[in-house]
Amino acid sequence: MKPAMETAAEENTEQSQERKVNSRAEMEIGRYHWMYPGSKNHQYHPVPTLGDRASPLSSPGCFECCIKCLGGVPYASLVATILCFSGVALFCGCGHVALAGTVAILEQHFSTNTSDHALLSEVIQLMQYVIYGIASFFFLYGIILLAEGFYTTSAVKELHGEFKTTACGRCISGMFVFLTYVLGVAWLGVFGFSAVPVFMYYNIWSTCEVIKSPQANGTAGVEQICVDIRQYGIIPWNAFPGKICGSALENICNTNEFYMSYHLFIVACAGAGATVIALIHFLMILSSNWAYLKDASKMQAYQDIKAKEEQELQDIQSRSKEQLNSYT
Repeated sequence: MKPAMETAAEENTEQSQERKVNSRAEMEIGRYHWMYPGSKNHQYHPVPTLGDRASPLSSPGCFECCIKCLGGVPYASLVATILCFSGVALFCGCGHVALAGTVAILEQHFSTNTSDHALLSEVIQLMQYVIYGIASFFFLYGIILLAEGFYTTSAVKELHGEFKTTACGRCISGMFVFLTYVLGVAWLGVFGFSAVPVFMYYNIWSTCEVIKSPQANGTAGVEQICVDIRQYGIIPWNAFPGKICGSALENICNTNEFYMSYHLFIVACAGAGATVIALIHFLMILSSNWAYLKDASKMQAYQDIKAKEEQELQDIQSRSKEQLNSYT
C-alpha cells in the first residue's frame, strides 16, 4: 500500500512541476510577443500591464520605418547612376548638335562641292544614330545596375527577412562586373575620340585670335594666316576650297554655328569623361558587392550546416531520453 501511495505522490509532484514549467514558458512567450508584436501566428495573447496600457515600443513609428528604408538605399550606386546619366546625356545631346553644326560649317565654307564631303556626311549621320542607341542602352543599363545595387544592399544588410542568395545571382553579379569593365574600356576610347574635334576647333579658334591680335602686321600679314581643314583628313585633298585665310577665317569664327559647335564639343568631351568616372565607380561597387555576396553565401552555408547539426543533436538527445524513460 505504501509504495502505491509513494508512486502516486511522485506522479503528482511531477505533474505540478510540468505545470509550473508550462506556465513559466507561457509567461515567457507572452512577454516576448508583447515586446515584439511583429511575430504572428502564435496561440498566446500578450500579457497586459498597468491598466492594459500599450507600451510605446509596441508598434514601430514612422521614424523607425524611414530609417529602415533609408538604410536599404545603395547611395554609392545612386551617385554613380546619376553621374552616368548626366555624362551620357551631355555627350549624346551636345555631340549630336555639334556634329550637325560641323556639317553646316563644312558645307558653307570649306567644301562647297557636295560630292567632296558626301562620305563625311554619311559618317556623321551614322554617328548620330549611334548616339541614339548609346543613350537608350545606358538608360536601361544604369537602371539595371541601380536595381542590382538595391538587391545587393538589401541582401547584405538582411533588411527583408533571411538572407538568401543563389549561384545564379552571384553569376549575374560577376557578369555585370565583366560587362562594366568592357564598357569602361570602350568609353575611354570614346573619351579620347571626343577630344579630337575639340583639338580641331581649338586650332581654328586660336588662329582667329592671332588674326584679331594687334600684333598682326597689316592686311598682307593677316591674309597669309590660314587654316587648311584638309590636313585633318575629314575631307579629301581635292576638296574646294579646303583652306580659308585672313578675314574670311575671322568671319567663320564670328558665326554662331562655330561658337556653339566648339563649346558643345567641349561639353560632350566632359560628358564622356564623367561617364568614364561613373563606370569606374560602378566597377568598384559591383566588385565589392560580389565579394560581399560570396562571403555571405559562405556564411549562410556554414549557418545551415550548424543548424542542421544542432537539430540532429537535439533529435539524438530526445531519442535517448525516450529510451531512458521506456527503460524506467
